Amino acid sequence: MTEINEGRPAGADGVPKVAAVTGAGSGIGRAVSLELARAGWSVVLAGRRVAALEETARLAREGAAVLAVRTDVTRPDDVDALFRAVREQFGRLDLLFNNAGSFGPPVPLEELTHEDWRSVVDVNLTGAFLCAQGAFRLMKDQDPQGGRIINNGSISAHVPRPHSIAYTATKHAVTGLTKSLSLDGRTYGIACGQIDIGNAATEMTERMRTGILQANGTLAVEPVMDTADVARTILHMASLPLEANVQFATVMATAMPYIGRG
Repeated sequence: MTEINEGRPAGADGVPKVAAVTGAGSGIGRAVSLELARAGWSVVLAGRRVAALEETARLAREGAAVLAVRTDVTRPDDVDALFRAVREQFGRLDLLFNNAGSFGPPVPLEELTHEDWRSVVDVNLTGAFLCAQGAFRLMKDQDPQGGRIINNGSISAHVPRPHSIAYTATKHAVTGLTKSLSLDGRTYGIACGQIDIGNAATEMTERMRTGILQANGTLAVEPVMDTADVARTILHMASLPLEANVQFATVMATAMPYIGRG
């Protein structure tokens, strides 16, 4: 656990706002962490790579309160330690962006190994559950009670790409997780929504720029969008009062072959 900056967390209502972001060392997680910090949130950065987390913290606006906690979301002890650190450092949690994810090898279904299947399920589904559970416990017990969980789904939560069975199956499951969290959280003022992202420019989507397999068997370059566009969407969802919730949002590169895919 590395404390990077002491700062001034400030929500629009004058009450300190605290967010935890998993997968915060790169890509969408880093972009969202920086956007929240710029907006005055205190941000707890979770991820497996300490150096990458510290780089995210360095990029955060000077004066932001940022805490980096090395976390493997597939390990219950790591997840428990993450939310214990949130409680000890900030006393409460207002937002979890459940973002950590893995695509797995893009191979034909019959070639996908059991180990690779389990690896994707462990990160994308079990990891998301463990983090949501940890956040739920904290949000239920804190005073004032409540908070918000935003799960990173994918447009694969609606339609698959070729050679993506593990990723697609887990993202469909994340939708069920989101719905169950929304229902179970009502009593405690815990809102849960999901953002389904298409072709944000990250390391995971690098193949979009050089050519990626299409449903008709051809390779095609696909448009991408800036991760900052995703981050602004998350900030909007997170800034709503708990009486309002964006249940599902889709943000995608406008010209990507999603509508009409296949």
